[in-house]
Amino acid sequence: MPSLRVLLSSGQIQARVLDMAAAIDRDYSGGPLYLIGILKGACIFLADLARALKTPVRIEFIGIASYGLGKSSSGEVRLTKDLDVSIEGYDVILVEDIVDSGITLSYLAQLMAQRKPRSVRIATLLDRPERRQRSVEVHYVGFKIPDAFVVGYGLDYSEDYRNLKDVCVLEE
Repeated sequence: MPSLRVLLSSGQIQARVLDMAAAIDRDYSGGPLYLIGILKGACIFLADLARALKTPVRIEFIGIASYGLGKSSSGEVRLTKDLDVSIEGYDVILVEDIVDSGITLSYLAQLMAQRKPRSVRIATLLDRPERRQRSVEVHYVGFKIPDAFVVGYGLDYSEDYRNLKDVCVLEE
């Protein structure tokens, strides 16, 4: 039976989300700004980030699969849900729960660029740079974390643990 060890408390997360929102507000004061949440993991982070922003935002979601039911990326990325609107001419922030291999975000950044937005940036709650397989520029980072498998605050293992308020290390 796996056990959980708190890595980031909900208080730490909420404080950092406010800091990230302030940085985004400084960069985008006019709006509207599209926040595009990458399903399913980023939904909780996106909701908290959107509520912390003063800049007018619009919310969209895109679905990407690269993990399946395992603990590491399969290396294959497939689109499972596309955007419902055009982002042409808009500022866009891709909102991700964790940047790990970079495979998903390098794919998404290319896909978004083809849709002619004014700008595309990336915001992630968690960054694990030592696992990077593809280079990707992340503009807003909540926390850099060690190479451990984490769950909670939207992150899952086989669809479990998303509802935890803290980010926890899943230990075997």
